[in-house]
Amino acid sequence: MLEAVNIHKCFIRNENTGIFRRRKQTKVNAVNGIDISIQPGQIIGLLGVNGAGKTTTIKMLAGLIKPTAGSISIDGINGVEHPNEIKKIINMISGGERNIYWRLTAKENLEYFGALYNLKKEEINAYAVKALDLVGLSDVKDIPVEQYSKGMKQRLQIARGLINNPKYIFLDEPTLGLDVSIARDMRKYILSLVKNENKGILLTSHYIAEVEELCDYVYILENGKIIASGLPSQIARMIQKGIKVVISVLHLPDDTLVRLQEFAAPHNADLNLDRNDSEVIITLQAQADLSIPLVSLLIGDNLQILQMAVSEPSLEDALIHLAMEASHLE
Repeated sequence: MLEAVNIHKCFIRNENTGIFRRRKQTKVNAVNGIDISIQPGQIIGLLGVNGAGKTTTIKMLAGLIKPTAGSISIDGINGVEHPNEIKKIINMISGGERNIYWRLTAKENLEYFGALYNLKKEEINAYAVKALDLVGLSDVKDIPVEQYSKGMKQRLQIARGLINNPKYIFLDEPTLGLDVSIARDMRKYILSLVKNENKGILLTSHYIAEVEELCDYVYILENGKIIASGLPSQIARMIQKGIKVVISVLHLPDDTLVRLQEFAAPHNADLNLDRNDSEVIITLQAQADLSIPLVSLLIGDNLQILQMAVSEPSLEDALIHLAMEASHLE
């Protein structure tokens, strides 16, 4: 298991206060005491707006930078004291076109990165054949990467990131800039790594639908702190409990209102009305989707429905709401 306990990262920023004045030093708390755990066979989401502390957190977990305070343990290895040891069982795959060398071919890239992990030439060659076939680059393995499309470069990133057969993989925006079909294939491959190879994955992504599809558990960061964690569906329900049905009608007779109240009660539904000069807006919110019986009730009373909308709890709405709420508390 990968476990980070109460990790902090404080940077010192130098600022010039004037031509003849001394440089001013200020402390920036990028990460402020967070706990994260990842089990093999899990996909964990790390979400937050830009500047929330996601990249700094990943770099600490990957042994690229040292925490100011706190502990990191990966399968019993102290990641703070032995960063080179944990690098043997982890790897990082970034979105976009970073972390590969464009002037080298795909095969040469794998040879280079394999050598960094002290793999034998025979091991690298065997892996390259298998990996390039797996990501569909066997036919172009000897072509310089600078001639590849974005999708091809990202597939090579996958091959590079698995060269040391890592037990834990950090995926930083893995589908960034990819076509819809390629991004879908990437998500399928990520799921296969977890289900078939029992990898533990930490995923950051701005594509909320991707997080909802892939992640077993989610942490939300804001200003270097975890402000919420849980299943994606649990976090979504933090700001909207159940399914909301909003219907507008021209008018609402008193006897129809009584029937609405009687209808809502056994479902433990919240019923709200908003009246104005041109319409009455009915909002009904419950754990179940009550849109069809609600429409039937209104039509049965010969009411004309002007507009209707049904919304389920949204992780994206929860993320924005929680981030704004946390910012107001600062």
